[in-house]
Amino acid sequence: MTQTIRITLVEDNLDYRDIITLTLGAESDIELINQFGTSEAALRELKAMPAGTTPDLILLDLRLPGMSGLEALPHFREVLPDTPIIVLTQSDHEVDVLNAISQGAAGYLLKSSTLEKLTEGVRTVINGGAALDASIASFILKTLQAKLAPQEVNNVLTLRELEILTLLSDGLVKKEIANRLNITFATVDTHIRHIYEKLNVKNAPSAVRKAFKIGLFSAHDDS
Repeated sequence: MTQTIRITLVEDNLDYRDIITLTLGAESDIELINQFGTSEAALRELKAMPAGTTPDLILLDLRLPGMSGLEALPHFREVLPDTPIIVLTQSDHEVDVLNAISQGAAGYLLKSSTLEKLTEGVRTVINGGAALDASIASFILKTLQAKLAPQEVNNVLTLRELEILTLLSDGLVKKEIANRLNITFATVDTHIRHIYEKLNVKNAPSAVRKAFKIGLFSAHDDS
C-alpha cells in the first residue's frame, strides 16, 4: 500500500490556497494536513507538532506578509531538517532562484505551472529528486554556474540581506536603514553581520564590491 504524502502549505493568497487544496485533495496518495498564511504561524505550529505528525513536504510561497519565504527557508530547515521544501511562487527572478536553491530548497515551481506539474513535483521530491519548472531548470543550467563560482553559491544573500546591502551601497547608515525598512537597529546590525560572514568581508565597502563582483546587484537590478 502506498504511503500518503503529508503536505503543509504556506501561502497567503486564499484563492490560490483553495486551488491547491482541491488539487491535492483529488490525489489518492497526497494529503494536505494544514495550511498557513504566514511563515511565522507555520513555524509555531510545526515546532509544536509531536514527532510522527509533521509533514513529509512543505510547499512554500516566497512573497508572504511578515517573514518572507526566502527568510523563512532556513528556519523551516532548522525545525524539520529532513523535510524537503518546494518553493511555489510567481517569481522567476534570478536572485530569488539563487537564494532558494542556496538555502536548500528541493524544488522551485512557478504558479503558472500546471497543477499536474505540481503533483508530479511533489512525488519527485519525496522520491529523492528535484522539482524544477522547465524555465528555472534551463536558467540554472545556463546561468548559475556561469554567474557564480561554486564556492559563492552558498554565500548568496537572503532577499532582506540583499535589500540592506543595497541601502548600504546607497550610503545609508544602520539607523537610517532601520527607519527605512521599519525594523529595529539590532535587527539591521544582525543582518549586516550575516552579510559580512556570508561574503567573507569585514566592512560595508568590501561587501558592496563583492556583491557587484559576483553579480548579486546586477541580478537584483534586472529583476
